[in-house]
Amino acid sequence: MPEPQTVHCDMQRFMSGFTDVSHIGSTGDGGVNRPFGSEADLQLRAWLTRRMKDAGLQVTVDAIGNLWGMKAGSDPGPAIVLGSHHDSVPFGGRFDGPLGVLAALEVIQTLQETGYRNRRPLGVVSFTAEEPNPFDISTMGSRTVAGRLTTEQLLAAHDGTGRPLELAIAQAGGDLRRLSGVRKTDRDLFAFLELHIEQGRRLESAGMSAGVVTGVCGIYRELVSVAGEANHAGTTRLTDRRDALLAGAELALGVERLLLDRLSRRSRAANNREENAPAAIFRDNPEEELIATVGRFAITPNAPNIIPGQCDFTVEIRGASSSAIHSFAAEFGALAKQIGAARGVQISRKVILDQAPEAMDDTVTDTLRSAAAALRIPCRDLFSMAGHDAAHIASFTKAGMLFVPSIDGKSHCKEEETRMDDISHALAILLETTRRLDGLDIDA
Repeated sequence: MPEPQTVHCDMQRFMSGFTDVSHIGSTGDGGVNRPFGSEADLQLRAWLTRRMKDAGLQVTVDAIGNLWGMKAGSDPGPAIVLGSHHDSVPFGGRFDGPLGVLAALEVIQTLQETGYRNRRPLGVVSFTAEEPNPFDISTMGSRTVAGRLTTEQLLAAHDGTGRPLELAIAQAGGDLRRLSGVRKTDRDLFAFLELHIEQGRRLESAGMSAGVVTGVCGIYRELVSVAGEANHAGTTRLTDRRDALLAGAELALGVERLLLDRLSRRSRAANNREENAPAAIFRDNPEEELIATVGRFAITPNAPNIIPGQCDFTVEIRGASSSAIHSFAAEFGALAKQIGAARGVQISRKVILDQAPEAMDDTVTDTLRSAAAALRIPCRDLFSMAGHDAAHIASFTKAGMLFVPSIDGKSHCKEEETRMDDISHALAILLETTRRLDGLDIDA
């Protein structure tokens, strides 16, 4: 393997670009509000297009609105692409997403400026609508590239005002009527690299600048509807009530209780094995990772003098294995039947997402580790409990991720922050990893 590059990315240029991007959709208090389909989303697309062209890249927008900037290689064939997304959650942070896009641009621009002759084509991508958005289709761009969304699904999507997704995609430069050309395979992409903030505290706690992601969690969501009976709040006796809100609240607390029971079982198992392996090993074991959350809680009629007759909410389960996720969902289903019978309400459940966990590619993760070691940058392996575009790209080609620390674990909020020294180390690892992947045999 070649010795690592002695050149460094231009951090002043990177920071200048990062500052510019942070102003687009700025909330004025350190955060950004840049959901897909917003004016800020369109403004940043235009900014990225100009920067990619200034870097000498050939820029295209595909039918789902993904923004690609490509540099030809000396040999034809599949490309090495780096990137992430540029949209944000409502009133989110500056680093989540754009960090990976700007890092990709800086790495490729640095390689060009140092006279590096890339064998494979190199590219930057900013994926459309990675974050949850008004159209309720997250990781939209990467899922479409991976063939995991259909034209029919996308054409049927509208936001809460009735605005069709097709219109928002057209404003972003795409066209849902020509999606057939968006799908990619390993004949198009040799490898994909994504830099992202950790959105947790493990790297900061370990005092490390980087983490090599070994896999991305599966995400399961269901819509739960509780049908009770609306009635007068003053005249209906307690024994005659079928309160949908109380049944829903009991279910929500039941999710927490199921999680706590699971933690208790894990703790007992760890204590039983303490002689041979400390409990910390089991806490960091990806196979033990599972969490569940209740969100979007709504009641009807939502009036102070009416017993709620309808309660709707979502349950999301994330884990490192589909079997663990589905096992927890089954436990929740049994609890729903029990509560429904006890309270005299009808509980229905509809699965709205069942996305399997995805492992990152061994070749890419090994290359990230070896690049970090050659550069003497300490790093550790991490499993991601947040979803990312890389998980979908990993379904058809080599993909890998690199995490940088999030100060205090803050993310999806205006306090989101990552130190520039850590970003500088990550850029060095990405640059060296790109160079090493470019040198691999075509069949690697």
